[in-house]
Amino acid sequence: MRIAGRALPDGSWWDWEVLGWDAGRFRLAAGYDLTHHHGLEVHFLSPALVSCPFAFQDPVFRPPTAEERARLARSLGEEPPLIVAFEADGGGGEPVSCLIAAEGVEIRPGLVRREVPGRPDWPGVHLVTD
Repeated sequence: MRIAGRALPDGSWWDWEVLGWDAGRFRLAAGYDLTHHHGLEVHFLSPALVSCPFAFQDPVFRPPTAEERARLARSLGEEPPLIVAFEADGGGGEPVSCLIAAEGVEIRPGLVRREVPGRPDWPGVHLVTD
C-alpha cells in the first residue's frame, strides 16, 4: 500500500480512524483492530482540506484525478504540494471517496497501546468504584 508515492510498512492496515486534527497536523491511526492498539500513524502536515469519515476501513489509495486537482486549485488558490485520494468503507452501503490536501506527510510505524476506560491495561489491578 502506498500513500502519495510512499510505501507503508508491511502490516495489516485495515482499520483507520482520526486521532486528532489541528491547523498543523491531521493524524490518522491504522491497524487490524483499533480497540486496544494501533501499529501505524499517518500525519498530514499543515492540512488545507480534509474530506473523509472519522473512521473507515479498507482504504484504496490512488492518485488524485485531474478534476480533483483542479477543484483543489480553485478552492485553495493553488494546487497543494500533497494530495491524497482514496476510496474506503465508511460504514455505508457504498464506498466513500476521500480527499486530503496538505503540505506533506509523515508515516510513523510502531505499536501504540490505547487505554480502555474502566479497565486497567496491566494484570493484577482492580478498580475500586463508589
